[in-house]
Amino acid sequence: MTPFLPADLAAMESALEQARLALTTSDVPVGAVVIDQTGAVIGVGRNEREALGDPTAHAEVLALRAAATHRGEWRLSGCSLVVTLEPCTMCAGAAVLARVDRIVFGAHDEKAGAAGSMWDLVRDRRLNHRPEVISGVLAEESAALLREFFGR
Repeated sequence: MTPFLPADLAAMESALEQARLALTTSDVPVGAVVIDQTGAVIGVGRNEREALGDPTAHAEVLALRAAATHRGEWRLSGCSLVVTLEPCTMCAGAAVLARVDRIVFGAHDEKAGAAGSMWDLVRDRRLNHRPEVISGVLAEESAALLREFFGR
């Protein structure tokens, strides 16, 4: 397993803050941030499907959109997507298409994860871009939010 960087831990703390904010709109508590090469946060997002009535309003998609706006371009080379839960197929695909260098996540998603659990979309050799994947960063904190939300 690839070790995570100190900036990843700080970014995951920010992602957890976003996940907690998702609870205020009855959304599943997932948060995401995009950090650049220096560790600066350039995009944040939290699940807002309920709040916006938008099936694509996943934390990762919103964070990637914010980062692209911040950068003024869609290519997020040199950036890391840091998210509390392993990305689903839509979000993993968005990260690949955004050309992020790394995906860092907390809790594994055995039911819908597309970065190694259910599928491994991000490391599919047929794709022209394959981000590095680092998992398990503050996994217990991330999983605890989800267990509490779903009452398990």
